[in-house]
Amino acid sequence: MAETNYGVAKLNAYFPLTDLLRAPHKGKTLVLSHPAFGPEHYSKNLDGMQEIYSHLPEFFKISFRPATTSESISAVSFDFKNLAKSQIFDDGWLQLGYILKTSQGFYANPPRDKKGNILIDEKKLEDLLDKGKKVNGIYLCKNDFGFAPYETFKQGAQDYDTFIAGGLARLLEHTKEKTARNLSIVASSKFYKKGVNVFGFDKVKNSILRIASLGSNRDVGSRLDISGDWDDGCYGFAFGIIKYS
Repeated sequence: MAETNYGVAKLNAYFPLTDLLRAPHKGKTLVLSHPAFGPEHYSKNLDGMQEIYSHLPEFFKISFRPATTSESISAVSFDFKNLAKSQIFDDGWLQLGYILKTSQGFYANPPRDKKGNILIDEKKLEDLLDKGKKVNGIYLCKNDFGFAPYETFKQGAQDYDTFIAGGLARLLEHTKEKTARNLSIVASSKFYKKGVNVFGFDKVKNSILRIASLGSNRDVGSRLDISGDWDDGCYGFAFGIIKYS
């Protein structure tokens, strides 16, 4: 008869434990890291996503990939008041994802080449737009890649209606609709009575890679800020999408 070892049997986790957030996204379910990675430089947050974690007993071994701008917006718009607003926006910034600013407009979620580098060649990016569709003034392609001309949106302080109908909001959310529905939740006057402030999406002579970010302007008061001028030297939070190892 086998000998029984009496006492408490503790759970052995070979990898750090993490919670998960499930949020709706375009008729599907996103499974994301919770809390979001950060606050750190975007590259550090991306490094953290590549590490191995456990979510027991459901998943023994998982890692994460960076969320696109559209996926990030879906994540924060879910139960915004109780989750993202208090955990991120009231005291920090959310890194939505990469954008490429050009002289004519900006690209969201630029794809990577065969070597894994972000594609910044404007001619190649323009060619990729031919495979997508122009909808309400912006270009939408696969994998949340797209382009918004500067004339499709307004910079500076603006009201809620102007922001969610602009090409900036619609491209970041990657929607064919005339307004960005998920961003309308985040930018609601219930949370930001003074509206929205858009900055850093200015014309540039040479294309430049940046990180689109959302935050609250606590110095001014109740206003949502959206920046297109962050580089990797700025701190913030970023969501990762689960990868099953």
